[in-house]
Amino acid sequence: MKNTNKNKEKETKKSSHFTYDDRVIIELLLSEKWSYSNIAKKLCKAKSSVFDEIRMNSVRGIYTAKKAHAKAKQRRRLAKLQAMKIPINKLLRDYVEEKIKIFWSPEDISGRIKFIDKGIPYVATDTIYKYVKSVYGRNLIDFLWYKGKKRKAVVIRTDIKNRIFIDQRPKIVLKRRNYWDWEADFIVSGKHGKGALLVFVERKSRYVLIFKLGNRKVETINSILCQVFGSGQLLCNTLTIDNDICFRHHKQMSQIIKGMVFFCHPYHSWEKGTVEKMNQMIRRFIKKGCNIDKVSEKRIMWVQEILNNKPYKCLGFFTPKEVLSRSKKLKLFVIENFNKKTTLITKYFNEKCSV
Repeated sequence: MKNTNKNKEKETKKSSHFTYDDRVIIELLLSEKWSYSNIAKKLCKAKSSVFDEIRMNSVRGIYTAKKAHAKAKQRRRLAKLQAMKIPINKLLRDYVEEKIKIFWSPEDISGRIKFIDKGIPYVATDTIYKYVKSVYGRNLIDFLWYKGKKRKAVVIRTDIKNRIFIDQRPKIVLKRRNYWDWEADFIVSGKHGKGALLVFVERKSRYVLIFKLGNRKVETINSILCQVFGSGQLLCNTLTIDNDICFRHHKQMSQIIKGMVFFCHPYHSWEKGTVEKMNQMIRRFIKKGCNIDKVSEKRIMWVQEILNNKPYKCLGFFTPKEVLSRSKKLKLFVIENFNKKTTLITKYFNEKCSV
């Protein structure tokens, strides 16, 4: 019996719901100048719950049980109506469903409506999540972004001579004020797979370029660098990379890109966090452990298009493509190198692709 009573007490303490009787007690104790902590103990509630109850349901700074209870009931009714805002509005529903199907997150959609697409009725992030998880939008749940489980990376110690570490990189690069500062990294196949992806991200616009490699030999990497930066179509002031042994000929890389190559400190991959975050998003479509050699070029281009047409909060809910359009040189490179393939990509958008 004692254990049962203790469990009931714990459940009561966890509950943040207030009844009318609770509100009467709060009103009485506030009039007697009780502190929030003592009121919380009396009601077996968390102090933060009592604080929120008084803050949200007071009228003109005065808390009364009758008005607080009416205000809370009205808020619950409005919440139910808000949850129906998407199903009953065709314009909003079509917009939300279209964007979720191209892998925009609810936060992306809400921010985009608020700051850019103002012709669409505004809807909060939480409301979109509720819609997706409801009977109306449950077919969309697979399109939501999610965080995978972290696993410890296998670290191979490398001795790369004459590295220039990120400490010596110009401080202005950190502020992302200028174009042409890039980060690069590999996404590798699983144990029994071959091939890899070489990912470049432009720090200011977050524009991503993804290249499929048959191997990670120096010659292969240099040929990609020549393709991207060697022709002069794209500039590269700085390139930030990790200590992968494949980057040991960094002086040669520096000559190709006509810019400076900087290394993160060993075990400090977060120092190139832009490309690391992009790799996480790429893994949403190209799973860990897969054989990248069997991933089609068409799928890789599709993933690149998804990420470059996705709004980011850090860009004011603009997309990387919209931000890069401010740079004529970067825009020209994309037109010349990728627009020929976009007809394939648009068809591929609605296909289910398995790796």
